[in-house]
Amino acid sequence: MFDQEDSELNVVMGVVFGIIALVITFVIGLAANQLGGKQAAPAVAAPGAGEVAFTDVAEVGEPLVKIYFELGQAALPASAAEQIATVASALAATPTASALLSGFHDETGGAAVNAEVAKNRALSVRDALVAAGVPAERVLMRRPAVTLGGSDAAEARRVEVRVQ
Repeated sequence: MFDQEDSELNVVMGVVFGIIALVITFVIGLAANQLGGKQAAPAVAAPGAGEVAFTDVAEVGEPLVKIYFELGQAALPASAAEQIATVASALAATPTASALLSGFHDETGGAAVNAEVAKNRALSVRDALVAAGVPAERVLMRRPAVTLGGSDAAEARRVEVRVQ
């Protein structure tokens, strides 16, 4: 009788320890993934290689311009031409500065799709700056970021440009 209870207790203890081991493994894996994502070197690609080079340069000060996009769209709005000219002028006046582009998206919908749309919006701005005569190596891009947008939903569908 006692042998059967000991056997059942051993099974229960084995299951409990197995669950604890799985939880610990999950937490360690999650922590390693988070640390790996923050310490990873930015992607580097040659211009025109079809890949995007992201940088981890810190944002300094307020954005010079904010370009707002339509819902789900990456095409530059008609009003962006004046803002692109403002950035190009600021870069021409400061030859050592770069334009830092930060694309944003909200939390609605799929995270991967939102990040891709935000990246494409920033690429549209980058392409417009290059077309306006800004050398491509002076246009830096940060990874897309999630924002709530506040009281105005358009705030979540923007690209901020800082000249720093």
